[in-house]
Amino acid sequence: QVHLEESGGGLVQAGGSLRLSCVANGRAPTATSMDWYRQTPGRERELVARITYGGRTTYADSVKGRFTISMDNAKNTVHLQMGSLKPEDTARYFCHVPTAYLEIWGQGTLVTVSS
Repeated sequence: QVHLEESGGGLVQAGGSLRLSCVANGRAPTATSMDWYRQTPGRERELVARITYGGRTTYADSVKGRFTISMDNAKNTVHLQMGSLKPEDTARYFCHVPTAYLEIWGQGTLVTVSS
């Protein structure tokens, strides 16, 4: 079974940058993308960015122009470069791999942006 491990979260001041990484210990046969979601208490998880194994990217409107998702296919790793961070970006960020049979989630990494 594929496991995901995130890293790179932390505390940063508004306007700053962070780089999140997610390493998978393999590739699920039916997986087509690696995604980043985020969640704050009392709210549903929301898709932040998605990158397909073909390199197509999708971003939430709230992060367009500030965040960049990238993938190292050979290393089964996805990164999320976050810039111009805002307090409203504060959340737990989760790595996600959708497959034909199940949703694979990491444990998440906490990002806190202070004003």
